[in-house]
Amino acid sequence: MQNFLLFLLCRLTDLYYICWKESFNKEIMQLIDGKAISEQVKQEIAAEVAEIVAKGGKRPHLAAILVGHDGGSETYVAAKVKACEVCGFKSSLIRYEADVTEEELLAKVRELNEDADVDGFIVQLPLPKHISEQKVIETIDYRKDVDGFHPINVGRMSIGLPCYVSATPNGILELLKRYHIETQGKKCVVLGRSNIVGKPMAALMMQKSYPGDATVTVCHSRSKDLVKECQEADIIIAALGQPNFVKADMVKEGAVIIDVGTTRVPDASKKSGFKLTGDVKFDEVAPKCSYITPVPGGVGPMTIVSLMKNTLLAGKKAIYKLSLIHISEPT
Repeated sequence: MQNFLLFLLCRLTDLYYICWKESFNKEIMQLIDGKAISEQVKQEIAAEVAEIVAKGGKRPHLAAILVGHDGGSETYVAAKVKACEVCGFKSSLIRYEADVTEEELLAKVRELNEDADVDGFIVQLPLPKHISEQKVIETIDYRKDVDGFHPINVGRMSIGLPCYVSATPNGILELLKRYHIETQGKKCVVLGRSNIVGKPMAALMMQKSYPGDATVTVCHSRSKDLVKECQEADIIIAALGQPNFVKADMVKEGAVIIDVGTTRVPDASKKSGFKLTGDVKFDEVAPKCSYITPVPGGVGPMTIVSLMKNTLLAGKKAIYKLSLIHISEPT
């Protein structure tokens, strides 16, 4: 009888521990609200712009080139134009049909390079297949490259020099900073190696600064032991473009999860006919996390507001002064 009571007590203790652990995990998980933070940053930018204009300064001017009628691109550009209004920027939208020639597009890029009223501009990607995206990016004056894609900005970023940092990685850094998430000495796994997110994100997370000073591992489609790498990570930044790729069994207790994925998955219950889905299986993974970004409403809004921050820097000539020697475009 005594042994049975002892066994029963042990079982009750185990059950209590499991229930407490699950409850504790749910209590400590914090949703990273990118939408709220982005609104806060836009108001901060608007206040600074108002001060600049009140003192007789120039209102920052962002131009955007949109080629074709890609649904995602249309949505992003519309959001960027709206963000310009909130921030107090002047904005210009230049549209071309999908059959525009590469030379015609490059001519417009050169024109914007020389337009003194335009502080920064972007060419919305992706472009039609007959146009070289890399050629377009390299033709943009790096001093107006507020997307941060030009090789000069990428190179300066990689060695820690002032530059325009590409918008999505910069937005992620801002979220980590605003939520006071510790990164120093942490194991950070970046899933994906794109030029726009994966590579710059890895470089930024290992730099001697905050957020940064992390031990970074980059995993991709050819990586071995990818699951094991994720299981050991304190921070996972998922930028694969594969819906629901990161499952609960890939994440350790208390991890920080940043979901960059925004794939349109067909959904008949939605008016739009699709649902934006991240790279992380949110409902499974969230209970195990200390912090996690939702999709939508996490990284997405921060990408746009980071572009606004770069435009403000361009308007103030805070990164590149006019005295800098202009490096000509590649031939």
